[in-house]
Amino acid sequence: MVAASRKPGGLAKVLGPLDLILMGIGAIVGTGIFVLTGTGALTAGPALTISFVVAAIACGFAALCYAEFASTVPVAGSIYTYSYATMGELVAWMIGWDLLLEYGLATSAVSVGWSGYLQSLLASVGYKLPTVLTAAPGAVPGVTTWFNLPALLIMLALTTMLALGVRESARLNNVMVAIKIGVVLLFIAVGAGHVEPSNWRPYAPFGASGIMSAAALVFFAFIGFDAVTSAAEEVKRPERDLPIGIIGSLGACAVLYVIVSAIMTGIVPYQKFLGVDHPVTLALQYAGENWVARFVDMGAILGMTTVILVMAFGQTRIIFAMSRDGLLPKKLSEVHPKHHTPFFATWMVGLVFGGIAALVPLNVLTELINIGTLAAFCLVSIAVVVLRKKRPELPRAFRCPGVPVVPAIAVVLCLALMSFLAWFTWVAFGIWLIIGLAVYFGYARHNSVLNQTVPAGVPAK
Repeated sequence: MVAASRKPGGLAKVLGPLDLILMGIGAIVGTGIFVLTGTGALTAGPALTISFVVAAIACGFAALCYAEFASTVPVAGSIYTYSYATMGELVAWMIGWDLLLEYGLATSAVSVGWSGYLQSLLASVGYKLPTVLTAAPGAVPGVTTWFNLPALLIMLALTTMLALGVRESARLNNVMVAIKIGVVLLFIAVGAGHVEPSNWRPYAPFGASGIMSAAALVFFAFIGFDAVTSAAEEVKRPERDLPIGIIGSLGACAVLYVIVSAIMTGIVPYQKFLGVDHPVTLALQYAGENWVARFVDMGAILGMTTVILVMAFGQTRIIFAMSRDGLLPKKLSEVHPKHHTPFFATWMVGLVFGGIAALVPLNVLTELINIGTLAAFCLVSIAVVVLRKKRPELPRAFRCPGVPVVPAIAVVLCLALMSFLAWFTWVAFGIWLIIGLAVYFGYARHNSVLNQTVPAGVPAK
């Protein structure tokens, strides 16, 4: 995410490989494992385990390219900041436009998952919300629903906190990471004893197509490793520790996801996950472990709360940075005189994406997030090769191995996953890009701070 400040003297290089691995695990584990395991099981069946491996490999290749960008411009910031500094305004704008889709819809998607676990916890103590307020229209087949009230409320509550100047602390993050991982390990320990191997047959009921379609969906479960690459300035030995942190966190999460999905589909026949947004709890309830299910619900709620907060924070800071560069209206980079936050931008994000969380089903949100992120990964992978040609003199603390082969593999894998997303997702993404180009050439290009300070005809570096 985009940080608000940059110290002239640089940040202290204090992080080692273990710090980076834990940071990555903390950022990655969230809605993917607690919610999308159920959605993915409907698409791939028990072979969801393979889908997670495919998604992790695609992420790993793209992450190596991401790491080179982070170490080339080793300051706190998103890929938008890196691109602006190295590749020019139009590329930065399109990547930033992609990030607006990714971060914004991610807050909506995680809010929907949060809502599912809250409703499960409330039901376990005898309270149930009116059905029409529990999900987006059409989210549950055969059930009439108006909107997802809990998803909207958590977005508005966290928006209020961010607008008033809430800051995360490393201690709070570590506590939440411990809770999330503890909940996952508790599920593995308790659920393993209730597995019925017969539920794994047939293992791949929808064949390779189902596996790849699920991989394109659960790719969302690995989003978050940018928390590792954005720490490049504070890493003791970035050329060694960045790839260890990236691959280590992705690998650890992939192992957890494979084990959890194997146990889930071993306890519950995959067909029963239809319309379920709290699959881990469902598996425990199916096994008769209701007391453990309540712990999982509480842990998932706490863990996903911080994910929503981080994603919403990142979204507002990306908007702030783009507005400060003149690419978006200046109102969006105005700082509140009392709370010292981008107050207007924060509330815009909360209201817009809170409304989306209330009205759009989770599977639609996830596909839109994934296509935006995969497209951004393709651009970053290509940009690494271009930057090697255009600016070979730039110091790179970490160099992506095997250029241009590794970036090419990253692009191929990302495009392959994108090809398995629904046609509606492609249409919606195409419309989003067209809108982005229209906004850039109709507004951003003319109001850009860069174009106002650089004389016409002089290329910006």
